[in-house]
Amino acid sequence: MRSLAFGGLTSGFPGTKAHNVWVAKSLTKFAWLSVAAALATIALKAGAYLMTGSVGLLSDAAESVVNLVAALVAVVVLHQAAKPADARFAFGRSKAEYFSAGIEGAMILAAASVIIFATIERILNPRPLDNVGVGLLISVVASIINGAVAFVLLRAGRTHRSPILKADGAHLMTDVVTSAGVLLGIGLVGLTGWDILDPIVALIVAINITVTGFKLIRSSMLGLMDVALPDEQNAALINVLRTYASDEVTFHGLQTRASGRMSFLNVDLLVPGSWSVHRSHKLAETIKSELKETVHDLQVMVHVEPIEDPSSYDDIPEGYIPLDF
Repeated sequence: MRSLAFGGLTSGFPGTKAHNVWVAKSLTKFAWLSVAAALATIALKAGAYLMTGSVGLLSDAAESVVNLVAALVAVVVLHQAAKPADARFAFGRSKAEYFSAGIEGAMILAAASVIIFATIERILNPRPLDNVGVGLLISVVASIINGAVAFVLLRAGRTHRSPILKADGAHLMTDVVTSAGVLLGIGLVGLTGWDILDPIVALIVAINITVTGFKLIRSSMLGLMDVALPDEQNAALINVLRTYASDEVTFHGLQTRASGRMSFLNVDLLVPGSWSVHRSHKLAETIKSELKETVHDLQVMVHVEPIEDPSSYDDIPEGYIPLDF
């Protein structure tokens, strides 16, 4: 018979209600910041387009609309992801963030398609730009707003290990790159008088943000497919297990995975069958505590099995991380 040592953030799996409420308030405020930034930049860039007639600024404004939709999706998804586990969602809802990151990547690709279509039309039918200086100034202000918010979101995403905040920050950073390209194109038009430079630069920027869109979608898919923790984290966790390995104690079937802000680890702990349940459980709890100190927000499940029983080796999962001790 197998016993089970199991733990969560504070006193349960995958986390206490109080902790998740704190997460919801903490991360949702960043999403609302992104919404505010998107509304401000849409107004600025749309105004700049109307003043200049630049297809680059039009494409830039279109991407800001995508930013707004993505930020609103982030607000909803973060609220859902922070809800505590229940009977229906026993492992929580943290994976909801990956859906949002995937949607955001798809939106970036859609925006890039619109930009490419508009730039090709303008390359075929170039037109002169108006009020170039004012348009540049407005676009610079919008870029500063996006750059500042992107920095805040990316830092918060790394701190809280939130895929959706990192995706939103990366999206805003691509918007900054887009704006820089647009500014370059408009500036070159003003210096040279070559109107065709505006759509050409916009096309180059569209190709660049397409790459970002594909990266976000790939990252989202990996998260939904239960990708293992990064190699450096796995190595640190294995080192913890190694310190407890001996002639009497060993491990097998190690599995790790990332799910939004949460990380998960399963491992079989093999001890002599003569040990008492109390002694085995105490060792499992000690190991579990040290593993959780090694990786932030790690949920640990340790199965205790008799080392001399052949059946203990029949349930090693097909996908596991090899242990070199």
